Amino acid sequence: MIMDVKEVFTKYAEELKTVDRQTLDIFNSKVFLIPMVGQHILSGGGKRIRPLFLLLSADLCGYKGSNRTILAAIIEAIHTASLLHDDVIDNAETRRRKPAAHALWGNQIVILVGDFLYSMALKIAVEQKNQKVMEALSEATTRMTEGEILQLNKIGDPDITTEEYYEIIAAKTGVLISAACRIGGILAGRSEEEEMALARFGMKTGISFQLADDILDYVADQKNLGKKLGKDLAEGKITMPLIYLLKNASGAEQDEIKSIIKTGADSEEGLRRITGLFAEYDAIEQSLKIAKSLIEEAKTELAGFPDSVGKEALLTMSEYAMQRKE
Repeated sequence: MIMDVKEVFTKYAEELKTVDRQTLDIFNSKVFLIPMVGQHILSGGGKRIRPLFLLLSADLCGYKGSNRTILAAIIEAIHTASLLHDDVIDNAETRRRKPAAHALWGNQIVILVGDFLYSMALKIAVEQKNQKVMEALSEATTRMTEGEILQLNKIGDPDITTEEYYEIIAAKTGVLISAACRIGGILAGRSEEEEMALARFGMKTGISFQLADDILDYVADQKNLGKKLGKDLAEGKITMPLIYLLKNASGAEQDEIKSIIKTGADSEEGLRRITGLFAEYDAIEQSLKIAKSLIEEAKTELAGFPDSVGKEALLTMSEYAMQRKE
Protein backbone atom coordinates (compact mmCIF):
# COMPACT_ATOMS: atom_id res chain seq x y z
CA MET A 1 0.00 0.00 0.00
CA ILE A 2 1.31 3.46 -0.92
CA MET A 3 2.36 5.68 1.99
CA ASP A 4 0.84 9.05 2.77
CA VAL A 5 2.82 12.07 1.51
CA LYS A 6 2.94 13.60 5.01
CA GLU A 7 4.33 10.31 6.29
CA VAL A 8 7.17 10.49 3.77
CA PHE A 9 8.07 14.07 4.70
CA THR A 10 7.89 13.23 8.43
CA LYS A 11 10.05 10.14 8.04
CA TYR A 12 12.79 12.10 6.26
CA ALA A 13 12.43 15.40 8.15
CA GLU A 14 15.60 15.04 10.23
CA GLU A 15 17.72 13.98 7.29
CA LEU A 16 16.39 16.91 5.26
CA LYS A 17 17.45 19.25 8.09
CA THR A 18 20.96 17.86 7.67
CA VAL A 19 20.67 18.52 3.93
CA ASP A 20 19.61 22.11 4.69
CA ARG A 21 22.67 22.68 6.88
CA GLN A 22 24.96 21.21 4.26
CA THR A 23 23.31 23.32 1.53
CA LEU A 24 23.91 26.46 3.57
CA ASP A 25 27.55 25.40 3.97
CA ILE A 26 27.89 25.51 0.17
CA PHE A 27 27.21 29.26 0.42
CA ASN A 28 30.13 29.63 2.81
CA SER A 29 32.45 32.44 1.70
CA LYS A 30 34.54 35.26 3.16
CA VAL A 31 32.50 37.56 0.91
CA PHE A 32 29.70 38.18 3.43
CA LEU A 33 26.98 38.85 0.84
CA ILE A 34 27.13 35.27 -0.45
CA PRO A 35 26.07 33.52 2.79
CA MET A 36 23.61 36.37 3.41
CA VAL A 37 21.83 35.66 0.13
CA GLY A 38 21.99 31.95 0.94
CA GLN A 39 20.36 32.42 4.32
CA HIS A 40 17.63 34.56 2.75
CA ILE A 41 16.63 32.11 0.03
CA LEU A 42 16.97 28.93 2.09
CA SER A 43 14.99 30.38 5.01
CA GLY A 44 12.10 30.94 2.61
CA GLY A 45 11.08 27.32 3.03
CA GLY A 46 10.34 24.88 0.25
CA LYS A 47 9.71 21.14 0.40
CA ARG A 48 13.23 20.09 -0.67
CA ILE A 49 11.63 17.78 -3.22
CA ARG A 50 14.78 17.18 -5.29
CA PRO A 51 17.07 16.13 -2.44
CA LEU A 52 14.24 13.99 -1.06
CA PHE A 53 14.12 12.04 -4.33
CA LEU A 54 17.84 11.33 -3.98
CA LEU A 55 17.40 10.07 -0.41
CA LEU A 56 14.44 7.89 -1.38
CA SER A 57 16.28 6.42 -4.37
CA ALA A 58 19.29 5.70 -2.18
CA ASP A 59 17.00 3.89 0.27
CA LEU A 60 15.38 1.95 -2.56
CA CYS A 61 18.85 0.77 -3.56
CA GLY A 62 20.07 0.14 -0.02
CA TYR A 63 22.64 2.94 0.29
CA LYS A 64 22.87 4.48 3.79
CA GLY A 65 26.27 6.24 3.63
CA SER A 66 26.86 9.90 4.54
CA ASN A 67 27.48 10.83 0.89
CA ARG A 68 23.73 10.73 0.29
CA THR A 69 23.09 13.93 2.27
CA ILE A 70 26.13 15.68 0.77
CA LEU A 71 24.92 14.93 -2.75
CA ALA A 72 21.34 15.79 -1.82
CA ALA A 73 22.64 19.18 -0.67
CA ILE A 74 24.48 19.59 -3.98
CA ILE A 75 21.22 18.87 -5.82
CA GLU A 76 19.42 21.49 -3.71
CA ALA A 77 22.24 24.00 -4.26
CA ILE A 78 21.99 23.58 -8.03
CA HIS A 79 18.22 24.03 -7.81
CA THR A 80 18.66 27.14 -5.64
CA ALA A 81 21.15 28.62 -8.12
CA SER A 82 18.62 28.11 -10.91
CA LEU A 83 15.94 29.86 -8.83
CA LEU A 84 18.21 32.86 -8.26
CA HIS A 85 18.82 33.16 -12.00
CA ASP A 86 15.19 32.46 -12.95
CA ASP A 87 13.87 35.22 -10.68
CA VAL A 88 16.19 37.74 -12.34
CA ILE A 89 15.19 36.58 -15.82
CA ASP A 90 11.47 36.66 -14.93
CA ASN A 91 11.81 39.88 -12.92
CA ALA A 92 9.93 38.11 -10.11
CA GLU A 93 9.11 40.30 -7.13
CA THR A 94 8.69 37.47 -4.64
CA ARG A 95 9.90 33.95 -3.99
CA ARG A 96 7.91 31.82 -1.52
CA ARG A 97 6.10 34.93 -0.26
CA LYS A 98 9.36 36.73 0.55
CA PRO A 99 11.07 39.43 -1.51
CA ALA A 100 13.09 37.83 -4.30
CA ALA A 101 16.83 38.05 -3.65
CA HIS A 102 17.47 40.36 -6.60
CA ALA A 103 14.85 42.79 -5.22
CA LEU A 104 17.07 43.18 -2.14
CA TRP A 105 20.59 42.98 -3.56
CA GLY A 106 20.20 43.74 -7.25
CA ASN A 107 20.50 41.63 -10.38
CA GLN A 108 24.29 41.67 -10.72
CA ILE A 109 25.02 40.37 -7.23
CA VAL A 110 22.33 37.70 -7.37
CA ILE A 111 23.45 36.40 -10.77
CA LEU A 112 27.02 36.15 -9.49
CA VAL A 113 25.89 34.41 -6.29
CA GLY A 114 24.04 31.91 -8.50
CA ASP A 115 27.23 31.38 -10.50
CA PHE A 116 29.18 30.91 -7.26
CA LEU A 117 26.66 28.34 -6.09
CA TYR A 118 26.84 26.32 -9.32
CA SER A 119 30.64 26.34 -9.14
CA MET A 120 30.82 25.37 -5.47
CA ALA A 121 28.22 22.63 -5.85
CA LEU A 122 30.17 21.02 -8.69
CA LYS A 123 33.48 21.51 -6.83
CA ILE A 124 32.13 19.61 -3.84
CA ALA A 125 30.71 16.97 -6.18
CA VAL A 126 34.18 16.48 -7.73
CA GLU A 127 35.53 15.87 -4.21
CA GLN A 128 33.27 12.80 -3.97
CA LYS A 129 35.49 11.19 -6.63
CA ASN A 130 32.69 9.49 -8.54
CA GLN A 131 32.78 9.99 -12.30
CA LYS A 132 29.22 8.77 -12.86
CA VAL A 133 27.87 11.24 -10.31
CA MET A 134 29.71 14.05 -12.07
CA GLU A 135 28.32 12.97 -15.43
CA ALA A 136 24.77 13.02 -14.04
CA LEU A 137 25.20 16.47 -12.46
CA SER A 138 27.02 18.09 -15.39
CA GLU A 139 24.45 16.77 -17.87
CA ALA A 140 21.63 18.11 -15.69
CA THR A 141 23.12 21.60 -15.30
CA THR A 142 23.87 21.83 -19.02
CA ARG A 143 20.33 20.87 -20.00
CA MET A 144 18.84 23.23 -17.41
CA THR A 145 20.63 26.15 -19.05
CA GLU A 146 19.67 25.01 -22.55
CA GLY A 147 16.05 24.75 -21.45
CA GLU A 148 16.03 28.26 -20.00
CA ILE A 149 17.43 29.68 -23.23
CA LEU A 150 14.87 27.76 -25.31
CA GLN A 151 12.07 29.04 -23.06
CA LEU A 152 13.27 32.63 -23.48
CA ASN A 153 13.38 32.10 -27.23
CA LYS A 154 9.77 30.86 -27.18
CA ILE A 155 8.32 33.64 -25.01
CA GLY A 156 5.11 34.93 -26.58
CA ASP A 157 5.33 32.41 -29.42
CA PRO A 158 1.89 30.82 -29.91
CA ASP A 159 3.37 28.48 -32.52
CA ILE A 160 5.49 26.63 -29.96
CA THR A 161 5.21 22.88 -30.57
CA THR A 162 4.30 20.29 -27.97
CA GLU A 163 7.77 18.79 -28.42
CA GLU A 164 9.44 22.13 -27.68
CA TYR A 165 7.27 22.58 -24.61
CA TYR A 166 8.24 19.13 -23.31
CA GLU A 167 11.89 19.93 -23.96
CA ILE A 168 11.56 23.10 -21.89
CA ILE A 169 9.82 21.48 -18.91
CA ALA A 170 12.09 18.44 -19.01
CA ALA A 171 15.05 20.81 -18.67
CA LYS A 172 13.30 23.02 -16.13
CA THR A 173 12.26 20.30 -13.67
CA GLY A 174 12.76 16.82 -15.11
CA VAL A 175 16.52 16.65 -15.51
CA LEU A 176 17.45 17.52 -11.92
CA ILE A 177 14.93 15.10 -10.37
CA SER A 178 16.15 12.51 -12.88
CA ALA A 179 19.76 13.11 -11.81
CA ALA A 180 18.79 12.92 -8.13
CA CYS A 181 17.10 9.55 -8.63
CA ARG A 182 19.93 8.18 -10.75
CA ILE A 183 22.54 9.25 -8.19
CA GLY A 184 20.75 7.20 -5.53
CA GLY A 185 21.40 4.16 -7.71
CA ILE A 186 24.98 5.18 -8.51
CA LEU A 187 25.87 5.53 -4.81
CA ALA A 188 24.58 2.01 -4.19
CA GLY A 189 26.61 0.61 -7.09
CA ARG A 190 23.52 -0.60 -8.93
CA SER A 191 23.61 -1.77 -12.54
CA GLU A 192 23.44 0.59 -15.50
CA GLU A 193 19.96 -0.77 -16.26
CA GLU A 194 18.72 0.06 -12.75
CA GLU A 195 20.37 3.50 -12.85
CA MET A 196 18.60 4.31 -16.09
CA ALA A 197 15.25 3.04 -14.76
CA LEU A 198 15.62 5.43 -11.82
CA ALA A 199 16.64 8.23 -14.19
CA ARG A 200 13.55 7.64 -16.36
CA PHE A 201 11.34 7.50 -13.28
CA GLY A 202 12.75 10.85 -12.14
CA MET A 203 12.40 12.44 -15.57
CA LYS A 204 8.76 11.43 -16.03
CA THR A 205 7.90 12.40 -12.46
CA GLY A 206 9.67 15.75 -12.84
CA ILE A 207 7.85 16.53 -16.09
CA SER A 208 4.52 15.70 -14.43
CA PHE A 209 5.45 18.05 -11.55
CA GLN A 210 6.06 20.90 -13.99
CA LEU A 211 2.89 20.10 -15.93
CA ALA A 212 0.93 20.27 -12.69
CA ASP A 213 2.65 23.54 -11.77
CA ASP A 214 1.76 25.04 -15.14
CA ILE A 215 -1.86 23.98 -14.67
CA LEU A 216 -1.94 25.38 -11.12
CA ASP A 217 -0.98 28.75 -12.58
CA TYR A 218 -4.53 29.01 -13.93
CA VAL A 219 -6.62 27.18 -11.34
CA ALA A 220 -5.01 27.29 -7.89
CA ASP A 221 -6.26 29.36 -5.00
CA GLN A 222 -4.29 32.60 -5.30
CA LYS A 223 -3.67 32.86 -1.54
CA ASN A 224 -2.14 29.37 -1.43
CA LEU A 225 -0.23 29.72 -4.67
CA GLY A 226 1.47 32.89 -3.47
CA LYS A 227 1.49 34.51 -6.90
CA LYS A 228 -0.94 36.15 -9.27
CA LEU A 229 -2.95 33.66 -11.27
CA GLY A 230 -2.20 33.64 -14.98
CA LYS A 231 1.37 34.77 -14.32
CA ASP A 232 2.70 32.47 -17.05
CA LEU A 233 0.28 33.99 -19.55
CA ALA A 234 1.29 37.51 -18.50
CA GLU A 235 4.96 36.58 -19.01
CA GLY A 236 4.25 35.07 -22.43
CA LYS A 237 5.00 31.51 -21.34
CA ILE A 238 2.96 29.14 -23.47
CA THR A 239 2.22 26.04 -21.38
CA MET A 240 0.20 22.86 -21.93
CA PRO A 241 -3.30 24.27 -21.29
CA LEU A 242 -2.71 26.99 -23.90
CA ILE A 243 -1.05 24.59 -26.34
CA TYR A 244 -4.04 22.25 -26.05
CA LEU A 245 -6.44 25.15 -26.50
CA LEU A 246 -4.65 26.46 -29.57
CA LYS A 247 -4.84 23.00 -31.14
CA ASN A 248 -8.56 22.54 -30.49
CA ALA A 249 -10.15 26.00 -30.70
CA SER A 250 -11.82 27.27 -33.85
CA GLY A 251 -9.83 29.32 -36.35
CA ALA A 252 -11.36 32.60 -35.16
CA GLU A 253 -10.75 31.68 -31.53
CA GLN A 254 -7.15 30.76 -32.29
CA ASP A 255 -6.64 34.22 -33.79
CA GLU A 256 -8.20 35.78 -30.70
CA ILE A 257 -5.99 33.72 -28.37
CA LYS A 258 -2.87 34.69 -30.33
CA SER A 259 -3.89 38.34 -30.13
CA ILE A 260 -4.27 38.07 -26.34
CA ILE A 261 -0.87 36.42 -26.06
CA LYS A 262 0.77 39.16 -28.12
CA THR A 263 -1.05 42.25 -26.85
CA GLY A 264 -3.16 41.65 -23.77
CA ALA A 265 -1.70 38.73 -21.89
CA ASP A 266 -1.32 40.71 -18.67
CA SER A 267 -4.88 42.08 -18.66
CA GLU A 268 -7.65 40.66 -16.48
CA GLU A 269 -9.98 40.72 -19.45
CA GLY A 270 -7.56 38.61 -21.51
CA LEU A 271 -7.12 36.13 -18.66
CA ARG A 272 -10.89 35.85 -18.20
CA ARG A 273 -11.35 35.12 -21.90
CA ILE A 274 -8.62 32.48 -21.88
CA THR A 275 -9.97 30.76 -18.75
CA GLY A 276 -13.45 30.81 -20.29
CA LEU A 277 -12.12 29.04 -23.38
CA PHE A 278 -10.26 26.58 -21.12
CA ALA A 279 -13.60 25.60 -19.60
CA GLU A 280 -15.30 25.40 -23.00
CA TYR A 281 -12.65 23.07 -24.45
CA ASP A 282 -11.87 21.17 -21.23
CA ALA A 283 -8.22 22.23 -21.58
CA ILE A 284 -7.36 22.02 -17.88
CA GLU A 285 -8.80 18.53 -17.43
CA GLN A 286 -7.12 17.28 -20.61
CA SER A 287 -3.79 18.70 -19.42
CA LEU A 288 -4.26 16.98 -16.06
CA LYS A 289 -4.89 13.70 -17.87
CA ILE A 290 -1.52 14.04 -19.60
CA ALA A 291 0.21 14.62 -16.24
CA LYS A 292 -1.57 11.63 -14.66
CA SER A 293 -0.61 9.43 -17.60
CA LEU A 294 3.04 10.40 -17.16
CA ILE A 295 2.88 9.48 -13.48
CA GLU A 296 1.58 6.04 -14.35
CA GLU A 297 4.42 5.64 -16.86
CA ALA A 298 6.91 6.72 -14.19
CA LYS A 299 5.64 4.10 -11.75
CA THR A 300 6.25 1.30 -14.24
CA GLU A 301 9.96 2.20 -14.25
CA LEU A 302 10.21 0.93 -10.66
CA ALA A 303 8.57 -2.43 -11.44
CA GLY A 304 11.95 -4.20 -11.50
CA PHE A 305 12.79 -3.18 -7.93
CA PRO A 306 11.59 -5.31 -5.00
CA ASP A 307 8.97 -3.88 -2.64
CA SER A 308 10.46 -1.76 0.13
CA VAL A 309 9.80 1.37 2.16
CA GLY A 310 11.97 3.33 -0.27
CA LYS A 311 9.95 2.10 -3.24
CA GLU A 312 6.65 2.90 -1.52
CA ALA A 313 7.91 6.39 -0.70
CA LEU A 314 9.01 7.01 -4.29
CA LEU A 315 5.63 5.88 -5.64
CA THR A 316 3.94 8.18 -3.13
CA MET A 317 6.08 11.14 -4.18
CA SER A 318 5.30 10.49 -7.85
CA GLU A 319 1.65 11.10 -6.93
CA TYR A 320 2.48 14.29 -5.02
CA ALA A 321 2.27 16.43 -8.17
CA MET A 322 -1.46 15.73 -8.40
CA GLN A 323 -2.05 16.54 -4.72
CA ARG A 324 -0.37 19.93 -4.60
CA LYS A 325 -2.38 23.06 -3.96
CA GLU A 326 0.64 25.37 -4.02
